[in-house]
Amino acid sequence: MVEGSMTQGAGQGPAVERTATVRDFRVPAYVHETGPYAHSMHPGNAVPPSEANHPEGYTPTQRDLPVINRGDTVQVTVDPAAVPAPQPATGPGPLYVVGDVHGYLDQLVAALQEQGLIDSAGQWCAGPARLWFLGDFTDRGPDGIGVIDLVMRLSAEAAAAGGYCKALMGNHELLLLGAKRFGDTPVNSGAGTATFQAAWLLNGGQKTDMDRLQDHHLQWMARLDAVEAVDDHLLLHSDTTAYLDYGRSIEEVNDTVRETITRNDADEVWDLFRKFTKRFSFRDEGGAEAVRSLLDTYGGTRVVHGHSPIPYLLGEVGSEDGEDDNGPVVEGPHVYAEGLAIAMDGGVTMDGKLLVQQLPLTQ
Repeated sequence: MVEGSMTQGAGQGPAVERTATVRDFRVPAYVHETGPYAHSMHPGNAVPPSEANHPEGYTPTQRDLPVINRGDTVQVTVDPAAVPAPQPATGPGPLYVVGDVHGYLDQLVAALQEQGLIDSAGQWCAGPARLWFLGDFTDRGPDGIGVIDLVMRLSAEAAAAGGYCKALMGNHELLLLGAKRFGDTPVNSGAGTATFQAAWLLNGGQKTDMDRLQDHHLQWMARLDAVEAVDDHLLLHSDTTAYLDYGRSIEEVNDTVRETITRNDADEVWDLFRKFTKRFSFRDEGGAEAVRSLLDTYGGTRVVHGHSPIPYLLGEVGSEDGEDDNGPVVEGPHVYAEGLAIAMDGGVTMDGKLLVQQLPLTQ
């Protein structure tokens, strides 16, 4: 089976002012540590090189996931008296997963409040609950750095309350790391010469995020795991079997990914980004077998992933010019591949829905 292998959308919405919500979210002092990252100037608006003769399969600069012109960030009204997440008398707290956020901080705050995970002030209020983000915090939306700051702060607050808030590595974390580290350094893309900077701009990179990116953000992203198993669920960002290229156990995959990033070789990091950008491996004929290959190797009974928006998995997409008033309708996670896969990217960049879901799913 040949995997679908298209990169995510390149469009960028209009510049959006940060809302007051962001100022409420502070990063704890302990994360302000020094690191190996140079404070280099933003590489600027590079023009991607021409790659007119693409081979069949993956191309890292194809504009295949259009971003609808959303205008200003949607302000969601949330009942301040959100009901706290249910807490069992003994054992671990309830498990929640969050799909792709892509800089939509207001929608994330509203979704977390709706599930009773944070209060009206944006503070963790779910006690021992366990929260996993499936990656892709930045690009396309207006405040990716604000999203990362919130997740980092909630990690400290949840741990202090007996729970946890953790995150996985998405392909956009790799893209932002590469754009910052390597800028316009040419890499072998498999379809000619490319650069991280050009790919980042093409895939919704926001200058405001790059301007506010600091060492502690870079260090946090570089240390993220790629795969995790929790309560018989195999959590990962991308709907691809490319994880198998990096190890036969979860620990080996995570170690290999971190070592690749640490070696700081532009071509190696690009290859990692390219593989994590593949998609649709679980969707079509042979999809269930692809899921089983991951479950048989790493454990679990179901894969839970982000990356591919549910409207694309269903063949329902919004208008590229923003004239489709109805937009994609996403009510919740999408279960497919003979019930073995749960898709969590609700298509927030397409006027879809930012999903926060408790697991296991109720039948």
